[in-house]
Amino acid sequence: MVNEQMVNRLKPYADVIIFMVTLLVANYFWKFTVMGDEEGLNSTVTWFGLDITAPFEALSKHIAFAVYWLVSLVSDTVVMRGEHIVGFQNGNGSSIVWSCSGLKQMFIWFCLILTVRGGWKHKLWFIPFGWLCCHLFNILRIAIITLFLENHPDWFPMLHDYIFKYLFYGMMFLLWVWFVERIRGREEESVAE
Repeated sequence: MVNEQMVNRLKPYADVIIFMVTLLVANYFWKFTVMGDEEGLNSTVTWFGLDITAPFEALSKHIAFAVYWLVSLVSDTVVMRGEHIVGFQNGNGSSIVWSCSGLKQMFIWFCLILTVRGGWKHKLWFIPFGWLCCHLFNILRIAIITLFLENHPDWFPMLHDYIFKYLFYGMMFLLWVWFVERIRGREEESVAE
């Protein structure tokens, strides 16, 4: 009797509970299986011992260039140092390392949409759409952090580890809500009719 009451009380929150559990499991799976020096520019990235550095390296270079381009739209003191460092003439700047690639968030996004209830008809296009949103948000996030670092390098931990980290997951949550409420919801309505 108690279990049935509990299930009935939690039923309206089933999607959110699945979201939270999936987010935690995917995050910890990534943390314990993908290894690399998070602060080193020339770090080898492994997954269960296999070298998977290449996509992280390529994406980090692409992001560094995109961040440099965005920051140069508003700052004439930005400089590119090598392939991974976007800095300023005063010496401050950002190192775009493998963990800045956004691939972790894209993996988590894939898991979130994979585990949400609903058919594959819309999941097949919404997963890549979410990846694109994650990629663009990541570039914007790093560009904004980099802009602040020109004059406030001591703000990096707060901006990177707290504010923009949670904004990133907030953006993913809003995309997920959009999928659940609008896209999957429309699909469920058409099946009911």
